[in-house]
Amino acid sequence: MSAKPWWAALLLWPGLVPMLAAPATETAEPRRSGLDFMSPALQTLQRDDSQNPAMLWVEDGAALWRTPAGTAAKSCADCHGDARLTMAGVAARYPSWDMSSGQPVNLGGRINHCRQRHQQASTWPNEHADLLALGAYLGRQSRGMPLAPPEDAKLTPLRAQGKTLWAQRLGQLNLACQHCHDQRAGQRLGGAAIPQGHATGYPAYRLEWQGLGSLQRRLRGCLVGARAEPFASDAPEWLALEAYLALRAKNMPVETPAVRP
Repeated sequence: MSAKPWWAALLLWPGLVPMLAAPATETAEPRRSGLDFMSPALQTLQRDDSQNPAMLWVEDGAALWRTPAGTAAKSCADCHGDARLTMAGVAARYPSWDMSSGQPVNLGGRINHCRQRHQQASTWPNEHADLLALGAYLGRQSRGMPLAPPEDAKLTPLRAQGKTLWAQRLGQLNLACQHCHDQRAGQRLGGAAIPQGHATGYPAYRLEWQGLGSLQRRLRGCLVGARAEPFASDAPEWLALEAYLALRAKNMPVETPAVRP
């Protein structure tokens, strides 16, 4: 017999309907990282680099940083030097506006643009192991620094779209992101604590995945949990949500690579 998906338990969980029917209350400050809602053992797993399983991907990313790629046979380090010095704080500023393409990009998009423009290499698809590894390596250089979404008016429409999506009811369960993460953070759903939903540690290692994954993968899982049809992998809605979440978590410390249940 095949195992049921994790979200199937929601349909049978007796606390779901009362929770949705209960009056909503806004989450009080201060904002709290998802790390605060985890068990002491998982908190230790994230904080100790010798135990954090995501550090395996970070090491792969460090190797990719130094390895020539594409027909240009150039490495990231050829242009940017030592990432520990030149990339500190960079990951904390995404999504941002890309002047060359005239479009917003997240960190993965920036990596792919650099591969195309400067290395003359093919782009990596979403969730490609190398894209996640390099993203985790770059995110690691900003760990502990405050998220600093750019003060760029060109990003305003994108963030507004993300905020609308955050409040939009979706799926057969008729849930919006805000119903769990704004209005009922700290309560429990199916035995698990509901965090405030701050995207401070992606790419992140999730025990559920037994591997590293992007923020889009996590958002996709939430949509499936609400029994909603996920957006296409290249849909602009993902970037809109990411841009809004970056603004929502402004000044919170970067945790990449985070560990989550």
